[in-house]
Amino acid sequence: MTMPADPETDAAQLRQTMASALAENGAPADPAWREAVEKVPRHRFVPGFYLPADVRDGQGLTVWEPVTAELDYGRWLAAAYTDTTLITQFDGDEPDWKQPSPRHGGAPTSSSTLPSLVIRMWADADVREGHRVLEIGTGTGYSTALACQRLGSAAVTSIEVDPHRLSQAADALYGLGYTPALAVADGMYGYWPEAPFDRIVAACSFRAVPPALIAQTRPGGKILITLSGWLYGYARVLLTVGDDGTGEGALLGGTVSFMSARTHAAPAFGNPGHWAAHRVDDDGRPAMHSPQRITAATEEAFHLRFLAQTAVHDAQMTVLGESVLLADTVTGSAALLTPQGSDWEVREGGPVRLWEQVESVLTAYDAVGRPGPETFTLHVYDGGQHLRNPQMPGLPLPKP
Repeated sequence: MTMPADPETDAAQLRQTMASALAENGAPADPAWREAVEKVPRHRFVPGFYLPADVRDGQGLTVWEPVTAELDYGRWLAAAYTDTTLITQFDGDEPDWKQPSPRHGGAPTSSSTLPSLVIRMWADADVREGHRVLEIGTGTGYSTALACQRLGSAAVTSIEVDPHRLSQAADALYGLGYTPALAVADGMYGYWPEAPFDRIVAACSFRAVPPALIAQTRPGGKILITLSGWLYGYARVLLTVGDDGTGEGALLGGTVSFMSARTHAAPAFGNPGHWAAHRVDDDGRPAMHSPQRITAATEEAFHLRFLAQTAVHDAQMTVLGESVLLADTVTGSAALLTPQGSDWEVREGGPVRLWEQVESVLTAYDAVGRPGPETFTLHVYDGGQHLRNPQMPGLPLPKP
């Protein structure tokens, strides 16, 4: 198709439309962030991305269609200015955007996060003029550009573990006149050369708060981080760092999830059938709680899945026919839940009774009236990290 001489002309109106739509839906509330959305050209950061096709393939996998200006200019530009996450990489493999091919399934490992969430993250972190900020997970660089537009480039440091991703983001940022400090670095360890920071915002998730982030934040500074686990339960927390190097903050509401930091990603656990056949050995019993309590597509289940994984840090969950399997690659423990009419039976094996541990959390949660995320506070201190609710026992996070 014939490319227009200057796509910036079309993009300008689309940017204004997107900013207005975001404002109508409550983001961004701060006029300065809306101005940043109006000025930063998102399309410059996403020369290519994937969108899901309407139908799955013969194996039930999502078919991801490549979208570039050369393939379909209108679709590419319109998608760049919708409030949508645009997947730019799967399984750590960088696509050849000159000759892209459809993808069947795969795990997204880089993206341009939907603009409303980007703005929400910066706003939730209480980022203001005069703050020095560290962004973990540069990705395409779009969120970095918004921060530069809002705070000035000198106030922004952004790190990314993938060298190629950072190189592409740097080209886009510098091409637009934004000059933040950029580095290839693992978010687990923050970035000492530019520390200390007033705010740290992580655009990936961690199983626990990395100690380096606490150490690199000024006393009174804040860390906005998404916590996750191998059951794919998520929670966001805004920590305030104390003079003594501790951190404390309440969980935030909502159902936000982020890709795991690569060093915290779940390991492959093998064939679920092997686990069910060889690691489940007891006679079974009626389950006190249905697995649907943590798998349902509800806000409560989203919250409960995060709480449940504090009891089984290394467990993973998958569906095996009509059954639900929990497998722990660290201890070799497993639990298989099978529907029995309207109830469930659980059979377990290994040194840790996985579902029994999950049931203890669900029972305690029910006993105190099913408290929401905002009632839980994360305490980070020398020697541990615990999630606490005034009415429940402390729930430990795994060692970072």
